Amino acid sequence: MMSIFNNHSAEILVLLFLIITFLQSGIDKLTDWKGNVGFITGHFKNSPLKNMVPLLLMTLLIFEIGASILMLIGGYYIFAEGDGTVAKVGLEFAAITLIMLLIGQRLAKDYAGAMTIAIYFILTIFGLYLLN
Repeated sequence: MMSIFNNHSAEILVLLFLIITFLQSGIDKLTDWKGNVGFITGHFKNSPLKNMVPLLLMTLLIFEIGASILMLIGGYYIFAEGDGTVAKVGLEFAAITLIMLLIGQRLAKDYAGAMTIAIYFILTIFGLYLLN
């Protein structure tokens, strides 16, 4: 087990970071749906997305939870079998989710928020690079 971590420590740590990030975000949306819809509706009040917030938020929720589950299962497969295929798919879901978030931030003209997403995106792409 320790040799797996030694051989795949960077991949596992990237996965753990992103699992925590996406799972917490998804759980927050589930436990405070109304608050999130209200906040995001205000955030996008001057964008073309203003009338689609609940649908888009549900789409993000599905992708965040999906990415988290795939990365969790993928982390298990890295430990159990040394196979990163499922983790890679989870990271791909995470990257797609981040691109969706980036589009929203840019349309809302929240350039600082978009810049923050870029940091997560770089880490996600680095994780994909490590698993290739």
